Amino acid sequence: MKRNFLTLDVADSYAALKGIASPVRIDILRLLHDKGPMNVNEISAALKLPQSSVATAVQMLEEAELIDTKTVKAKKGHQKLCSARYDEIVIRFDTASKTPDEETIEVSMPIGLYTSCDTRAPCGLCSSEGVIGLLDVPNFFLDPNRMQAGLIWFGRGYVEYKFPNNAKILNEAISAIEFSMELSSEVPGTNPVWPSDITLWVNNVAVGTWTSPGDFGDKRGVYTPRWWKLEGSQYGKLKTWTISARGTFIDGIRISDVTLADLDLENHHSIRMRIGIADEAKHPGGINIFGRGFGNYDQDIVMRLYRAPERA
Repeated sequence: MKRNFLTLDVADSYAALKGIASPVRIDILRLLHDKGPMNVNEISAALKLPQSSVATAVQMLEEAELIDTKTVKAKKGHQKLCSARYDEIVIRFDTASKTPDEETIEVSMPIGLYTSCDTRAPCGLCSSEGVIGLLDVPNFFLDPNRMQAGLIWFGRGYVEYKFPNNAKILNEAISAIEFSMELSSEVPGTNPVWPSDITLWVNNVAVGTWTSPGDFGDKRGVYTPRWWKLEGSQYGKLKTWTISARGTFIDGIRISDVTLADLDLENHHSIRMRIGIADEAKHPGGINIFGRGFGNYDQDIVMRLYRAPERA
């Protein structure tokens, strides 16, 4: 009997790894492997879990391409039938065959190096040494000292960065583009329950929105300097937008139908990435962007271009 295997490389299999990073999702995979195709109600009954929890887990497994689903007729309407795709999943940590540098083209962009902006109060910038300019004065977002910024925040609007399109320069095809940064909502003081719809645009295309749950100030960020008042925003969540031929994903979860083809990267020598609050946002709760010297991750905004596999 033929067995299906999946080998995951930790360097480029984030979505699949996230898919199995849950006891519930692992239990579902085991159940489908042992029992064969089942619907959500059957899985819920077998594992003694709420149907809502199972439905969410099934969606994540489907988006990570770890299970197959198809809609079939039921006694009342239709039902989604789920089946396991693999008998065995192997996670590889070795990089002997191909190093991450060979698979990706990575650029780190300091958060103060935006090329255009439209920000509204409350707003401000600061470096690891102190506040840049005056608080709540948007004009100071054009101050040359912004290049030293490690934390920027604003209530409405955006900042836009221009990344080099190194794939075009190297004349290489790519299979995905990824942007990673530490973010939170923005409210005077802090509030852990302050939702904000934070949108990412690439080449003027709105690729997807993440709703930040709040503005975090319950404890000092790991890298936040001591002079920064504890009542202020301390850290965020590290979020990663990935755009591929299958759509747009945030931390491995598919959130929009925008694909790599929609970005028209082949015809641009630069890649413009905009992050901010859309005018039509349902929860316009502002944004904090944490860079080096602030927050919990001590990183710039990172763009990764994933090289397309070579065809035999």
